Amino acid sequence: MPETTLADLAHEVHAKNAGPFWVTMELFMRDAEGYRIAADESFLNERVIAELYRVEESTVQLFRIPSLNVVKISFPARSTRDRSGTATCTPASTTSPLARMPIRRPADRVVVDTTPR
Repeated sequence: MPETTLADLAHEVHAKNAGPFWVTMELFMRDAEGYRIAADESFLNERVIAELYRVEESTVQLFRIPSLNVVKISFPARSTRDRSGTATCTPASTTSPLARMPIRRPADRVVVDTTPR
């Protein structure tokens, strides 16, 4: 059985440039349970984002919006240069590492009946 990912629990995982120097990603979760998982600080936090996107942890900003079931993430865009040498910042493929994050669920508990028969 394939692992459940953040993308499986979301309506949309969206990335966009937030000005020339920042990338913003938004996780629009399908329901409160999906939001609870995505908003869990032990699962998704500044350190995790910094590792996924190779940015400084101190520059990552997370905003949890429970009334909308949304988690918004911002961090500095990494600049690349186009053929003319002009610096460009694009969110292309930015959401992939985040969307593919496997969901950690508590292990299913097996209840063993120890009643003597």
